[in-house]
Amino acid sequence: MITLNNLYHTETPVPNSEIFTTLFQNRTLKIESIRSRLKTQGEIYNQQEDEWVVLLIGEATLVVNEQRLTLSAGDYCFIPRHTRHQVLSTSSDALWLGVFSS
Repeated sequence: MITLNNLYHTETPVPNSEIFTTLFQNRTLKIESIRSRLKTQGEIYNQQEDEWVVLLIGEATLVVNEQRLTLSAGDYCFIPRHTRHQVLSTSSDALWLGVFSS
């Protein structure tokens, strides 16, 4: 049976937190919806997967390998595996789509 879901109808995180929802996953690919509401720095990531991420709604500031990136809705970037990165802040309505591959 095929189920229908809506990416935009997700829970709103409490301040200074993120909500990660797996939309699809198999052996080599994972797609997540990420709702962010960060006014202070998030955790530092150094993942074992490649990550392609697009900011669908809102604004965000990241640091990737010591490079500061300011994103607006529609901006996307590729973060290779084992690349240190951190979300510094987001607007209260930030919604990301992350695609991870191993």
